[in-house]
Amino acid sequence: MPEINIDRSLKFIDGTQRVLDENSTLEKTKDNLKSIGVTRIASITDLDRLGIPVFSSIRPSAADGAISVYSGKGNTETQARISSMMEGFERCLAERSGMNENVEDDIKSIHVIESYSNLTIENNVVDPQSLLIAESYGPKALIEWIQGWDLLKNEEIFVPANSVYHPYDAPGRTLKLFRSNTNGLASGNSIEEAIFHGLLEVIERDALSIAEFNRNPGKEIILTEEDGENYEILRKFIDNEVDIKLWALPHDTEITTVVATTDDARLKDAALLVMGAGAHLKPEIAVRRALTEAAQSRVVQIHGAREDTEREKFVREIGYDRIKRMNKYWYEDGEKISISEMKDLSNTTPAESIDVIIEQLKKVTDSAVVVDLSRESVAVPVIRVVIPTFEMYTLDRERVGKRAKSGPRKKMAPQDRPWRKGRRK
Repeated sequence: MPEINIDRSLKFIDGTQRVLDENSTLEKTKDNLKSIGVTRIASITDLDRLGIPVFSSIRPSAADGAISVYSGKGNTETQARISSMMEGFERCLAERSGMNENVEDDIKSIHVIESYSNLTIENNVVDPQSLLIAESYGPKALIEWIQGWDLLKNEEIFVPANSVYHPYDAPGRTLKLFRSNTNGLASGNSIEEAIFHGLLEVIERDALSIAEFNRNPGKEIILTEEDGENYEILRKFIDNEVDIKLWALPHDTEITTVVATTDDARLKDAALLVMGAGAHLKPEIAVRRALTEAAQSRVVQIHGAREDTEREKFVREIGYDRIKRMNKYWYEDGEKISISEMKDLSNTTPAESIDVIIEQLKKVTDSAVVVDLSRESVAVPVIRVVIPTFEMYTLDRERVGKRAKSGPRKKMAPQDRPWRKGRRK
């Protein structure tokens, strides 16, 4: 894979963390939707009473095992529309050549089928065990690999293709290590913007996994009128009888990850006990992302069109009261903190922002790998970030690492466990 050279001349637009404004981004990307098979974009905001913009993009040609309805959120309709479009690009370009009905050209990265022990003789290779695989494997087992770029070491490195493509089917006699997912997939106006947001997503999922595994949400964020736009979004929940709490999750970096948890006090519907999360160098943006994603989660549950929302039947069988007791740590009062007390690490350029994240990651891990999934036929950069040892519990309950297990864990009361009802005597 060619070296990823970060353009240090790019700057964020004043007051944003994007290199282009909303209208320019929309104009740049909308003409490429046909090339990835997106046939329709629609507002689904009015399905919910909150009025926070949520859009969906429809891609009927999605590969088997992938979803075909992509959701996007924002504080404006343009933001939500762009968000749903960008997820379409990410999902499409995460499909490998041959499985992808819309894009024929391949990524530029080298693909290799080899055992871990043989590949490490002359190459830098990510140890599959560091990706928290649920089952053991032999070092002589054949694995499909893709070459990426390690941002921490500035060198080429091979990662399992299983951690890059989604959906993933192992070719030939190669080993499938785990269920594939979309963690770390990101797009942007530039590859620098995509890398920045891909890194943040992996950090967000890591922090959320550790919080969920240990049942420790961190500190409760309190918003006031001085928080401006974020407070206005929060009021849309409260004024519509949706209880909401904001949490600053504990993490072993100083990067802010925020979770918004909601409870519809009017409907008391188990399926609407949902959350949103956001990570960012600027705490205000992390809060905004969590709030708007919580609104998106509500609409997605109400809409019921996405193929990955099968939780509705499960949680309604368990019931509202038990689901809330199972997750009561998200709804109890916590130690209070304001946004002004949270550390702002933001910068004015994508390169400087990536530098900050890299320095934070060096405290925790030895590698942060980027695989460029962009195609010449699609004018929107897409990448996948893979960070070894970072937790996956929130996506895959079988993949739990040492960092999650090392924290103090609050146990769930026996009466609150969802499997208690059917337990054998």
